[in-house]
Amino acid sequence: MTPAPDGLVVVDKPGGMTSHDVVARVRRLAGTRRVGHAGTLDPMATGVLVLGINRATRLLGHLSLTSKAYDATIRLGASTVTDDADSEPTNTVSADHVTDDEIGAGVHALTGDIEQVPSAVSAVKVGGKRAYQRVRAGEDVSLAARPVRVTSFDVLAVRRTPGRLLDVDVHVVCSSGTYVRALARDLGAALGVGGHLTALRRTRVGPFDLSRARTLDQLAMDLAVLPIAVAAREAFPARDVTAEEARSVSHGMSLPALGGPAGPAGPAGPAGPAGPVAVFGPDGTFLALLEERGAVARPLAVFV
Repeated sequence: MTPAPDGLVVVDKPGGMTSHDVVARVRRLAGTRRVGHAGTLDPMATGVLVLGINRATRLLGHLSLTSKAYDATIRLGASTVTDDADSEPTNTVSADHVTDDEIGAGVHALTGDIEQVPSAVSAVKVGGKRAYQRVRAGEDVSLAARPVRVTSFDVLAVRRTPGRLLDVDVHVVCSSGTYVRALARDLGAALGVGGHLTALRRTRVGPFDLSRARTLDQLAMDLAVLPIAVAAREAFPARDVTAEEARSVSHGMSLPALGGPAGPAGPAGPAGPAGPVAVFGPDGTFLALLEERGAVARPLAVFV
């Protein structure tokens, strides 16, 4: 079996599988153990899971810092330990009295730059151990709030279900590190009825959306790998350099920042690009990711 090339694979993850399960499946299909993912999806969740193969695994930590989009269903009137449908309700009350306007106001309050306490059953580390491991061992876990950005939190539909519960279909665009099930929990708490997620589908990670995603069955027939150079040019601002600059970057040396006094303004204006910049040689070879700090662009990772 010929090992797969360096690049990204965009998977449409099915429900009931962990992200590690998907990585294990793609390792077999790609013929290499060097496979990782850019941001975990819970077992109940479906949708876009970006995997890196071979050298492209080094892109993943930078991809995971970008924005993500989700379609979700929040059930108001019931709370769970996991803040989703993977555990039984711990408290159920009538949500009949909650109006659409109140839901809209609650969603608005959770939009923008907010402080969010991650779900207790999460991968956040507490004293070197995952929070979910501590919860499953019977420990009480208290996590600190952290800043996240919810760019948009839109209500698509409100459905009143038997049993005096409300199902709210939403679309969320948010920063990495935002827990959509924590948004469900906090919306329910603000409305005084509790809430949890019953469905979650990630529709986009950075520039990679469902239109690019393939199911595991489709990948078993044809392992579609986005070459590392194409992936880097799509995912990051691009900087094309001269042959001399390419040699410097290939040896881990810094370059003048595009936004600094040594060079012209970059794609983001006088301050230069806000995040990593993908650097390409004269022949189109992907060389490195650079980070601009002041007048200098320093390598974050070199790929040649």
